[in-house]
This record gives sequence, C-alpha cells and structure tokens, in this order.
Amino acid sequence: MSIKKSAIVLLLVIGVVIGWLTLGGTHAILEKTSSTEFCVSCHTMETPYKEYQGSVHFTNAKGIRAECADCHIPTDTIDYLITKIRASKDIYHEFITKKISTDEKYEAHRAEMAETVWAQLKANDSVTCRSCHSEDAMETYDQTPEAQKMHQYGIENNQTCIDCHKGVAHILPEVKMDSQALAHLVDEAKLTPATAKEVFTMQATPIGELGTINPATKLAVMSDKDGKRTVSLTAYQMQGAEQVLYMGQGKRAVVAILTEAGQNALTTGEYTEDDYGNKWRSVELQGDIETPVLAKIDSLWSYAEQLDNVYCSTCHAKIPSEHFTVNAWPAVAKSMGDRTSISKEDLEILTKFFQYNAKDAAQ
Repeated sequence: MSIKKSAIVLLLVIGVVIGWLTLGGTHAILEKTSSTEFCVSCHTMETPYKEYQGSVHFTNAKGIRAECADCHIPTDTIDYLITKIRASKDIYHEFITKKISTDEKYEAHRAEMAETVWAQLKANDSVTCRSCHSEDAMETYDQTPEAQKMHQYGIENNQTCIDCHKGVAHILPEVKMDSQALAHLVDEAKLTPATAKEVFTMQATPIGELGTINPATKLAVMSDKDGKRTVSLTAYQMQGAEQVLYMGQGKRAVVAILTEAGQNALTTGEYTEDDYGNKWRSVELQGDIETPVLAKIDSLWSYAEQLDNVYCSTCHAKIPSEHFTVNAWPAVAKSMGDRTSISKEDLEILTKFFQYNAKDAAQ
C-alpha cells in the first residue's frame, strides 16, 4: 500500500474514531444531564424536588417512579433535542440572573414557570404523560364516577392530559381572586335605581321574617321606598320539602329557604306529579328586602367566571356549564370546591352560575 493510500486510510480511521467519540460523548452528556440527580443538583431545584417527593409520581402502591425526564423530556429525537436546547436558559438563569435563587423569587415566578410547562405539554398533546398512560389501557370501573365522566368528556372533546392533570407532581401556583372584584359588585348593587322593575340578588338576602333568598335569584319589584324594596319571588315547591323553594319543577337549584312564617305567606298553585312521583307546585312569595341587589345578572355572572378562572381552571380545563344538568352541578361543584380555598359564599355564586346555565336550565 502506498504512503498516500495509507495516509487516507489513517485519516478515515481517525475520523471514524473522532466521530464515534463525539457522538458517544454527546449521547453520554445528554443522558447524564437528563438524570434526576443532575436536574436537582442546582439549589434552586430543591423546592420542586421536595414537592415531587411528596407526589404519587415519586411514591405509590405499585412502586413505579417517574423521573424528571419522564415528564419533562420527550423521547422523540427532534423534540428531545429542542427541549435540551431550551433548557440551556435554565443554566443561564441559575448562574447569571439568579432569577429563582431564593424562595421568594421562586414563588414569584411559580405561575410563569408552570404555565410555560403546561403550554409545552398542551402543544405536544401531553406526549410524556402518554409514554406511561394510555386511555385504551384504563380500567374505568376502578375509577370514581367523577373520573369516569371527566375522562369520557376529555376524549369526546379532544382534550389532553394536562388540561386537567395540573399539579400532579408540583404545587400549583396560587392564583388570587381580584381583591376588588366583590367590592365593585357591591358598589354596582348600591347604584341599582329605585325605578328598577326587576332585580337579582348577589348574596344571601333576608326577606323580612319570611326566610332567606339565595344569590342569583330574580325578583320582581313591586315598590321601592327609602331603600326598602317590596319584591315578589316566583318559584317551585316540592311536597315534603316545603321550606325550600326551587328554580323550577324538578330542577333543584335552591332559590330560597323559608321560615314557618314564610311557608304560611306563600300564594300557591296546585300540585302536579313529575315522572319520579314527586309532587310540585308553583308558588309566589312577597316581602321586603333591604340588601343591595343588582339591576342585571350579567355582572354577577362575570364575577362567577372570575371565580371559575381562579379556583377551577388553574387545575383543569374549563368545563362548560352546559356539560352537566341543573341537578348534577351542586355535587360536582362541591367536590371540586372542597379541594380549594374558595369561600362558602363564592362557591354558592359559582354553583348558581353553573346551574342557571346548565344544559337543561331552559327546558
């Protein structure tokens, strides 16, 4: 073999070795920097690591553990490389800007960081979730009735895992309600003109000694004198639960709770039987109220939508009001509300928003 050919062969061998070392080294670096040990080696990751350790993805009955990369790094080659390149900004912020170097800074940016990850998972159809979880493999009979309904709803409406399963490994960002939202609503109620012929309650409203009217109830105004309105409430009463007034026959959205005096003050119609053997009758109640009321329901619904955004949509995708019936919504809203810090009063407003806009509300 000539010296020239030998040199070419040697160069090829050297090139192959260098290429192999480069590719192998790159692969080793990528693998190493994808390990949980590497991810939590920065002190700013102490907080999310502790949260992860307290989650079902770290410890569970089946002994299966999802590592950081399992959730945060897609396995598809292109998406994998894009994610690794994108992660370089974390190194920049760790050592240069110190963006989340303290607990206070971390909390200040928690929502921003969470929303970034949620957006990425939304864009790739929760691909890392689906690397372990499959809708086809779900044993739905082992799920709670609520979970069964929500999974079916998600499938029918092309939702993805992250639409509902936020906060599964890390604490959700604290989204606060506008502290002035309720005050604005109260101010608006105080401006309701005395000439208004129709008003809506925005809070629990005493009607003299007759009982209490719930939020979002429509009232016909008969007279208004010195801030005291005489109003008329039309509703339905079910035999056996005479102290409760409902929005409609068979529709168990409670509009008022009556005292004995209130029950005796009712103007009543005749009982009719529904398909389930329950007897209902239309009733009218007249009395005086002094609590501020709204001239339009729209303002109360806007407030309810803010409640929905703060207390519901931070955990899962919005569930349209028309997804459930009037009678189904109270149990759904309560089960979700129990997992949040929403007040009893705000939960009542939110529940009424769902009920009055439910799929069978107008029937």
